[in-house]
Amino acid sequence: MYEGTAFGAQTTGVGELVFNTGMTGYQESITDQSYNGEILMFTYPLIGNYGINFDDNESVTPTTAGVVVHELARKASNWRNQMSLDEFLQQAQIPGIAGLDTRSITKKIRASGAMRAALVNTNEEAQQFLSKQLGNPSHNLVAMSTTKNAYPNPNTGLRIVVVDYGLKHSILRELAKRQCNVIVLPATASAQQVLNYQPDGVLLSNGPGDPKDVAGAIEMIQTVERQVPLFGICLGHQLFALANGADTFKMKFGHRGFNHPVREIATNRIDFTAQNHGYAVEAKSVEQTDLLVTHQEINDLTIEGLRHKQYPAFSVQFHPDAAPGPHDASHLFDDFLESIVSYQRQRRAVNHA
Repeated sequence: MYEGTAFGAQTTGVGELVFNTGMTGYQESITDQSYNGEILMFTYPLIGNYGINFDDNESVTPTTAGVVVHELARKASNWRNQMSLDEFLQQAQIPGIAGLDTRSITKKIRASGAMRAALVNTNEEAQQFLSKQLGNPSHNLVAMSTTKNAYPNPNTGLRIVVVDYGLKHSILRELAKRQCNVIVLPATASAQQVLNYQPDGVLLSNGPGDPKDVAGAIEMIQTVERQVPLFGICLGHQLFALANGADTFKMKFGHRGFNHPVREIATNRIDFTAQNHGYAVEAKSVEQTDLLVTHQEINDLTIEGLRHKQYPAFSVQFHPDAAPGPHDASHLFDDFLESIVSYQRQRRAVNHA
């Protein structure tokens, strides 16, 4: 048990305790739906020093279960600052705790793996949660994170359907930069519902939890990838793998940070990437599928990218939208759009033959 100083909402928080190694970007991380149900601990020793602004949120309603820091900045200083981290967490009803030895806790997680934890106000509450709630994680995290209704992000370019499993706003921003005409659909969308919009391409978003808990996604992907170009990001990458016969596994403590080096196998290009995931694709399971491994994490050699051998479909485990984090891999959005144009050109050639 660790004792510290409470900040944010004066409520209890229960979830899987994970750590993030980013030096900045705490606002984007806290509002990232991929952290739904997780207690987010930052390894950088000072958090909150540049405050919060309304432009950098990655979702409207953050669902992080709690925030753990070594030191909470006493005063925020930045020309974009609109409120303190403490005030933001109060509004979002997310509890926080400061004054902990986050280095020590991180070492324990690296040794034993991510584990269930609780932020509580009294010893009595601690005992109550230990006995009743720590062993009962939710398995419906995507359902909590996804939009309930379809909505547009209109523009004048290619029509892209984004399936929302816990969508980051920065993905929409990247598509908007490229004039994409976007329709966002709930995670429960069927293949027919996706295809009814006559998309030029389909993007499978990031999201929280175990990909095997996302009912219905596999069949939808199997149908859609045969008919239009497809691009999967993070959870979307894992679902793309499952839909094509590969398997996934829960990592010991996952990848959460903005300094993960990834190698593109075909070119040996190295990109530093933003990552946030606790599951990965099992390498051996890919061998008997129609998938080709395109990217690999340099530190632990886990799979970071896949491409279908027959269909114009590919995926990456990291976040090319880079919010927060380096922009090395933002070209993948261009690659996606180029694959759409190439596919359409091939279709026209076949029809005219």
